[in-house]
Amino acid sequence: MKYSKIIAGTMTWGNWGKKMSKKEMEALMQHCISQGITTFDHADIYGAYTTETDFGNALKSSGIIREDIQLISKCGIQYVCENRNNKVKHYNYSKDYIIWSIEESLKNLNTEYLDLLLLHRPSPLMDAEEIAEAITILKKDGKIKDFGVSNFSASQMDMVGLRMDIDVNQIEFSLTEHSAMLDGTLDYMKTCGILPMAWSPLGLVFREDNEQTRRIHKQLGQLLDKYNATEDQLLLAWTLKHPAGIIPVVGTTNKDRLKQAMEATKINLELEDWFLILVACQGHKVP
Repeated sequence: MKYSKIIAGTMTWGNWGKKMSKKEMEALMQHCISQGITTFDHADIYGAYTTETDFGNALKSSGIIREDIQLISKCGIQYVCENRNNKVKHYNYSKDYIIWSIEESLKNLNTEYLDLLLLHRPSPLMDAEEIAEAITILKKDGKIKDFGVSNFSASQMDMVGLRMDIDVNQIEFSLTEHSAMLDGTLDYMKTCGILPMAWSPLGLVFREDNEQTRRIHKQLGQLLDKYNATEDQLLLAWTLKHPAGIIPVVGTTNKDRLKQAMEATKINLELEDWFLILVACQGHKVP
C-alpha cells in the first residue's frame, strides 16, 4: 500500500484546534509512526493557511526520514481570512493557481514533493483541460507523485478523469453518512480503480444524541465483548469492511485513540454483524 491503513488528519493540530507547539507536533508524529500511521493528511487552508507551516517546522526538527512518511495536501479553496485577500469564499482551479498553491505547500511543509495532491472540493467553474495541464507539470517536475480529488461525485470524477488518471477521492463516509455506498460513488471508484479515503469516519455517533445514535450505541454495545473492541473501533471496522478498500482519515490527536484506530484494522466484522449495525443506523431492515 502507498498509504497507511489509517491516515492522521491534521486539521485540528494547529490554530483550528489544539494549537500544539512544535514539540507536541513532533511527539504526535513520532507516536503515529510508531503505531504504523505514516500518512498525514493536510489542506492548505487548515488553520487559516498556517497549519502546514507549523507541521513543516516540526517535521524539519523531528529527525523523521521523509521517505518513511506520506504527505497529502489539498488545494483549491480560497478561504476568507487575514492571511488571504479574499472577498468571498470561493474555488480557484486555474493552472497558475494550482501550481503556485502546491509550491507554497511544499515550502510550508519543508518537503520537495507531495505523495498525493487533492483538489479540495469541486468547482462549477473548473476546467478539466486546465487542471490536467497543471497536474502534468507538477508530476513532470517531481512535485507530486499521485493526483486525486476530494468530495467529487461520479460524474465530476468522470469529467476530470478523461484528461488524467485520478488515484484517490477523499469523501465524507461513515455509518451515519453512507450515501456514497448507495448513490454509485463507491461503485464508480471500485470500477475505475480509484482509492477511497474517508474523512469524518465516525460520523455523528459521538457528536449527537438522538434516536438514531441511541440505536447505534445500543447495537454496538451488544458487540463489544464479541470483538473485544470499543465503539469507535467497531465503527471504523464497519467502514473498513467495504470492498472498495476505504482508508479512514481520523482527526483525533489523542494518542490512545490513534492506537485504537490502528488496532481496528485487524477487526473483521462478521457479515450479519455488519448488517445489524447498518440496520441500527437506518432504523429499518434492508429492502
